Amino acid sequence: MNVLSTSEAETEQAGRELAARLEGTRVILLSGELGAGKTAFTRGLALGLGLDDPTLVHSPTFSLINQYALGADTLYHIDLYRLESSRDFYSIGLDELLDGDRFVVVEWAEKLSWPVPHALRITFEVVSETERRIRIEEDACDGANSGG
Repeated sequence: MNVLSTSEAETEQAGRELAARLEGTRVILLSGELGAGKTAFTRGLALGLGLDDPTLVHSPTFSLINQYALGADTLYHIDLYRLESSRDFYSIGLDELLDGDRFVVVEWAEKLSWPVPHALRITFEVVSETERRIRIEEDACDGANSGG
């Protein structure tokens, strides 16, 4: 599925809409260049999953991992931009976060050096200064990944 977004608000709305269709998917891998909309999309996703305050969602570029309370659940928002190797990924506990039954969004997922089963992959492409193409793997939203 492709979504063409012409604003940050539309990118955020695409995240909200995806949250309603996840069908058991818990890990979402985001790829795309700087400024492509990954964090705005994550904000919408978090709101769609039950986050009350959208101002809490910001890029974890320097903190590496942000956590957002979703009622009884938590969303882990991870940014791999500054990490260089698998050793760095393991040092922040990424392998454990991706293995558990929790919501995890990974920005700069193209840096991952191992496959993540049952993950939804989303690619962001800057089309122009005001347009972003968001490519969502369709099969991860159709129930194929239910149960984990």
